[in-house]
Formats: sequence, structure tokens, C-alpha cells
Amino acid sequence: MIALPESMVLRNFSCHIDQDNVAWLAINCPDSPINRLSRAVMQELAEVLDHFEHGPPAGLVIYSTKDAGFIAGADIDEFAGLDTPEKGLELVTRGWELFNRLARVRYPTLALIHGHCLGGGLELALACRYRLVVDQPGTSLALPEVMLGIFPGWGGMRRLPALIGAPAALDMMLSGRPQDARKAVKSALADGMVAPRLQRQAAKTQVLSGKPRRKAAGVPALLNHRLLRALVARQTARTVDQKDPYHHYPAPRAIIEIWSRHDGNPLQAPHLVDRLIRSDTARNLLRVFRLQERLKSLVKRDNATAKAAHVHVVGAGVMGGDIAAWCALKGLTVTLQDRDRELIASAQGRANTLFARRQKNPRLARAAADRLIPDLNGDGVGLADIVIEAITENPEAKRSLYADIEPRMKAGALLATNTSSLSLAALCTDLAAPQRFIGIHFFNPVARMPLVEVVHHPLSDPAALQAGCAFVGQLDKLPLPVLDSPGFLVNAVRAPYLLEAMRCVDEGIKPETVDEAMRAFGMPMGPIELADTVGLDIVQDAGRQLAGQHTAPACLQERLARGHLGRKTDRGFYRWKDGKPIKSKATEPAPGLAERLIAPLIQQTRVQVDRGVVDDADLADAGVIFGTGFAPFTGGPLHYSKV
Repeated sequence: MIALPESMVLRNFSCHIDQDNVAWLAINCPDSPINRLSRAVMQELAEVLDHFEHGPPAGLVIYSTKDAGFIAGADIDEFAGLDTPEKGLELVTRGWELFNRLARVRYPTLALIHGHCLGGGLELALACRYRLVVDQPGTSLALPEVMLGIFPGWGGMRRLPALIGAPAALDMMLSGRPQDARKAVKSALADGMVAPRLQRQAAKTQVLSGKPRRKAAGVPALLNHRLLRALVARQTARTVDQKDPYHHYPAPRAIIEIWSRHDGNPLQAPHLVDRLIRSDTARNLLRVFRLQERLKSLVKRDNATAKAAHVHVVGAGVMGGDIAAWCALKGLTVTLQDRDRELIASAQGRANTLFARRQKNPRLARAAADRLIPDLNGDGVGLADIVIEAITENPEAKRSLYADIEPRMKAGALLATNTSSLSLAALCTDLAAPQRFIGIHFFNPVARMPLVEVVHHPLSDPAALQAGCAFVGQLDKLPLPVLDSPGFLVNAVRAPYLLEAMRCVDEGIKPETVDEAMRAFGMPMGPIELADTVGLDIVQDAGRQLAGQHTAPACLQERLARGHLGRKTDRGFYRWKDGKPIKSKATEPAPGLAERLIAPLIQQTRVQVDRGVVDDADLADAGVIFGTGFAPFTGGPLHYSKV
């Protein structure tokens, strides 16, 4: 049996060597809820490997003692200092050489993974001979570097294709999509899956098993061959071009090139390393990541803010039904109230489709469906921790509903409205406890939009706002606290943008051309298609209240008069089929069209900050990016306007 010398002081690791000479190396970065591979962490890992060169253990198991998970990736704070080509190359070299060294050690190594295993964390795990994943909901393996405008530079571009084959590896690297524990085993990314209570025993058995390192086999392995890589690269590049026709995001193409031409070794393409790491796109995407982390940090929970267990939703229309479905998917008991049985049945049908799509395990999908309970009489009101009203945008109807349900709510429960434009201060005038009334404003489609505005008004209790943000975080959404003001943030900045697009249509510009101008700018969806998606009736209401328009654009009025409300009626500016618009060919957008369209959005964003609707410009940028899909590579509308 060997032991680490007393002279070796490890701040981020601890190491125990058991009676069978298996070394258990635990990572636990102090003063942080997650583990990140900073320079100091990697230096300590190198010191451990130095020691084991002289006295190798029978096996090495690397694991985390953090509740959150294994390793969340590199320390992105170190990226800010990469202002020269040499510094960027040094960071890549550091991880490349260390993980190559880990992969070459004489003794077997195993990464025991629970929770998140992301970026550099997964690259470390790939350098180990074995990987075991813990069978629990939070286990997630991914290489999300592409979402930061960079690439997996510490061996992932070489080892992942060798392990699971080129097609699956390229899909993981180019999308950043995670794999849960079951999928990781199925794809051969992990050697096995273990129950939490058996993880240490299973890890020890595996690391001492003597089994060879896994490798891709069959066609996936064949496609890694250097003679076929050019073909795979061309096919993959065509798919990337379909998703990013204007080449706003260079990282996916760099990943394809480094894999196909340099066997996944970025050190053989230093020009690409520098071009990506110091690009405006990477800097802005890193900014967006930090904005996202800031929104996540607003999900604070103390002893007085318990997790919600039961949600009661009133209104089984598209928004109410989809909110109820999402809550049930995330593990809450949900009672869904509406006077119309058919609306509830329709909502359940959409929910079952969502559950089947999101939960590949039929048992879990069935459990989610069982948590969504029809409630014609509103019996769930008295049981709910949060009651969410999602009925028609009629203030009298809402106040009448509150008068009925507030007396039946349990003590301490939140009453929330999903209104998109009405004043909360006006809605709560007759409430007995207006301080427990807030807005929780979801966006359509609920399952896809990450942002939820949490609206407070002058009488709101700060604890209620905190509870609302905690609830949004519980649903794996991003909460944005906003002041009760017409349109809050997102609708307030979106309305003048959409109306300006419709004025262009009134001037004779084709809807397809308007949309094409903004897709070329970097928007995932053009404003006319977005208006159809939101609903032209909602756009009209928002425009009337938010943009000061006395007369709506003629093209909007014409469609409303015919009852063409957009996607929900299969007809708006476009005809819709199977949820997708049918478009004719766009003409070439005139120079300056995108700038004209984006100007009112930027101006209104500044106005909302000046009014105190959000606390600062950074939160405004975060809200517009995650609430409207504003081109992430720009860093947000206000950031973009300063460049």
C-alpha cells in the first residue's frame, strides 16, 4: 500500500488509498458549488500523477464529492486573459498534454460520474480507461464548448470519435447536447451505469477488471478512417450550413476541420485556435453564458422558501395547458382547472405528446401524465403552493376569478398571473393579500422558451418575488425579475420590432424578405414568422398598449378581420402546416433593412432600463436574448449597440 507524502498539500483534491491499493482521488474545489478545471486544479492533478509514477496504485478512481456533479468544465474566468495568440495556445496545450499523460499511465483509471460532467470534465473522463455513470436524474455528459464559440481542445475531438464513432461524436460536439446516464451507456460513452448505493463497489470492480479500453466498432469506427473523413466532413458541413447559412458561428466548422484534417489535435491548427478564442463571437457567447449564470443565481432558496410540490393552474388554453404540462414534467403535482372539458382534454393531449418526447422511458412519461389532474371544480386551489391564473386577458374576468379563489388558498400560497400586458397593480386592488400576488409570465412555446419574467408591483412582498424566482428555477427555467410596467421587458421591446416589420409589409416588402433580412442579421426566426407564432391578436394588443400606435398596420388589420391569427389558426402572414410556415422565395433584402428593423427594439430596451423595469443593462440584454432569441453572438441588443 502506498500513500501520498505529507509534503503534498492538495487544496482541490483529497486522496485515499484503500487496502487493495486502489487510489480514490476526490475533487472538491473549495468556495464553489461546482468543480472547475482551473490552472491550480490541473497543476494539482499533475502533481498526483507525478507521485504515482514512482509508486503506481492498482487502480485510480477519480470522483467528485460535490452534490452538483463531477466537473463543470474549464474555469471560464481564465478566458478573459487570453488576449494574445500565445496565451490561447498555452491554455490548450496545458489540458492537451495533461490529459494525454493521464491516458498513458501504466495503471487503470476510472471516472465515476454523477451529476454534470461537462466540457473539460468530460475530456478528463475520456482520458480515463473506464467511465461509470450514476443512475440518477441529474447525471449529464456533454461537450458544450461550441455554445461558447470554441471547441473541446483537451483531447475530446480525438478521443470521443474513437470511442463512440464519428457521426455520434460530431453530433455531440456540434450541438452541445447532453447525454443522460442511460443514453451514455447505450452510446458506449460510458462503460456502465450503477445505482448510487453501489457506485463505489462497482467502480472498484471495474477499475480492477483488466478489461481493455472501449473503442468504436463497425461502421462508426470505419468512418473515423482518414480516407473517409473528408466525406464525413463534407456531409456534416452541409448540415451545419443548413442551420447556420450565414456563418455567424465559426466554431462548428473549426471542429469539423480539426477532426478531419488534424486527427482532433488543435495544436496542429494554431491559426484556428487563435481565430476562435479571441473572436468577437466567442467573447460575446461567453458574455451570454455569464448572463445566463447570473439569471440562475437569482434562484435563491432559504428555509422560508420551500420547494413547491403542488401547482394549480386556472385556464386550460394553449398557455395554461402548456404551463401545467411543463410543471408536471418537472415533477410537480398539477391540478388544471377550466369550465370547458374539451379544453382540458386538448391540454392533456398536448401534454402527453410532450411527455413522450421528453421522457424516453415510458414509465416516467406515464408518471408525468398521472401528475396532471383535471379539476373542473377547482378543488386543487386549497392544496396548491402556487396558483397560476392563465385565463383570457380581461381584467374584470381575472379580478372576479381572484375573488373566488383567494379565500380558498392555503396560508402562504402564492397567487400568480400569466398576463402578458395587464397591470398587476390594477389586478390586485381587491385582494386581501396583494403582497402575495406576483406575475409569472411564461412565453410561447412554454417547452422551448427558457426565460420566465417574474413580475413585482409596489405592494409585492420581496419574499414572494424570491419564492417566484425559486419556483421558476425549480422548473429549469431562467427567472428575470421585472417591474410591473406595460409589457414588462420582453413584450415591450418586441412589440415595436414586430410593428416595424409590418410597416415594411405595408410598404410592399414581402414578408419572406423581411424575415430573411433578420435571419441574415442572426435572428433564429424573422419578425413576421415570430408574429404568426406569438399570435396576431396578441401582437395587436401589445402594439396598442406598448408602442403608442393609434392605427395598427393595415396588413395586420386585414388578417385579424379574416380571423387569421397566425400559427394557432393555421393562417396568418403565412399558411401553416404541421406547425411550420409555408413560404415563397424571398427577394434580396435592401441594404439597411435589418438596421431599420432592429433600431426600435434597441431603443425600447434602453427605455425599459431607464424606467427601472429591470435592474441594469446586462439583465435587459439577458432578458431579450433568452426571451426573444435575439442573436446570441452579438451579446445582446444594448451590448451590440455600443460596439
